[in-house]
Amino acid sequence: MFSSTTKRVIVYRFDREPLRGFVNPQMWLVEGGAEFLSPEGTFSLLPYPDLKIVSFVRDFDGNSILQEKRLFASRPKTSGLWVRAQFRDNDFLEGVMPNDLLQVEPYGFTLVPPDASSNNQKIFVPRHALKELRILGVIGQQRRRKGDPERQIKLFE
Repeated sequence: MFSSTTKRVIVYRFDREPLRGFVNPQMWLVEGGAEFLSPEGTFSLLPYPDLKIVSFVRDFDGNSILQEKRLFASRPKTSGLWVRAQFRDNDFLEGVMPNDLLQVEPYGFTLVPPDASSNNQKIFVPRHALKELRILGVIGQQRRRKGDPERQIKLFE
């Protein structure tokens, strides 16, 4: 972690206590795991198979992802892929991810949680944590086509 820009995260692991700390969002995902810095200044590399969710939060003391809405009440308004992640422990979480394959990380998926005004801003889900990632819908802006006036059928002439 060479950059001074860090983001607050809460790391949820399978069958362990959550960890609070910081990551560099530009280069925290490496081949062996996720680079993590504790509030005490201890640097560690967390292996992907141990991770369930890495939640980017506004505040360490706010609501955790486990206490917030995990499903959308209706169709999301944000453009992207509406997905439902099912974890190895049969837990699940819905979110919206970019509809752009160039933005998909090789080690997992970044989702926007159902409640955009909550403490959790983004959620990273490692591939090792998933049993299934299902696309529920493609949310996008409607495109208006302008028809060619020469090819339009003349109904009222």
